[in-house]
Amino acid sequence: MAWQTYVLIGGGALIVILLLLYIFGGEEEEVVERLERYAAAPPVRRGEGPSRPAPSRRAMPFSENLNRAIAGRGFAEDLRLQLARADLKITPAEFLVMQILSAGLGLLLAQLIFRFLPLTLLGAVAGFFAPRLYVAWRQRRRLQAFNAQLGDAINLMVNGLRAGYSVLQAMEAVARELPPPISVEFDRVVKEQQLGLSLEQALQNMLRRVRSDDLEMLVTAILIHREVGGNLAEILDTISFTIRERVRIQGEIRALTAQQTLSGYVLMFLPIALGLILFGINRNYMLNFFNSGILGYFMISCTLVMMLIGYFVIRRIVRIEV
Repeated sequence: MAWQTYVLIGGGALIVILLLLYIFGGEEEEVVERLERYAAAPPVRRGEGPSRPAPSRRAMPFSENLNRAIAGRGFAEDLRLQLARADLKITPAEFLVMQILSAGLGLLLAQLIFRFLPLTLLGAVAGFFAPRLYVAWRQRRRLQAFNAQLGDAINLMVNGLRAGYSVLQAMEAVARELPPPISVEFDRVVKEQQLGLSLEQALQNMLRRVRSDDLEMLVTAILIHREVGGNLAEILDTISFTIRERVRIQGEIRALTAQQTLSGYVLMFLPIALGLILFGINRNYMLNFFNSGILGYFMISCTLVMMLIGYFVIRRIVRIEV
């Protein structure tokens, strides 16, 4: 047990050191912070070198080097976009460091609780993917809140247009009157245009940050109106009615399928949680699955496969597109 104690002490000390480096890391200039917050970097084209990444708001000393090392790579740009959609103000390098720390923490906790190599490695894998799951959860929650507010935002824009406002002034009213997250996104559109971007580029940036079909209808209507003209207020009024009806129907569907959705979660996670609890209570009893040779591993594999099949079948049944 001595080596386990050394591992726990070393891992805890490493986490504390990294947190201190993050807290007392260097600050970037205020102007660069504002430009990176409101202006999106243009996409890299073929034949052009990778663009230099903007420094983070509060960067760890070694994260700047890591940012430069992964700049221009596909996974780094995708990760940057995923963090923006989740509204997390960290750089891809900092997120990768957090994943490594989370994997180490999961490894230490699994070793401390179970003291069994397969479950210890499973704890490291779960810790590594835990930040990704958190980002995906934040994206879903933020997108749902955005879609729920979009109908009211379009109504506010319609009233502003009928009162004589321009499109940009109507968006500024949305950013001023409505709560986040929709006010934050429309405020970024206004700020980006004030910094010199065209309205089309600013709207495309917002659409890239928020993957919403309803928002895509709004952006398409505004861009078409800028090309061919017409009564934008009437078009947006029709879009607003469609979005409100879709949100209402989706709410009814979620209420009717809530029990089935919960059943899928129970089917997937309850056996795993029960198995881990039993392993902690009676370790020798649960080790029979692993000490029985290929038969025990075959039983575990069949159980996991059937759980996954049942979960995805339920998810497929309750997923109704509107």
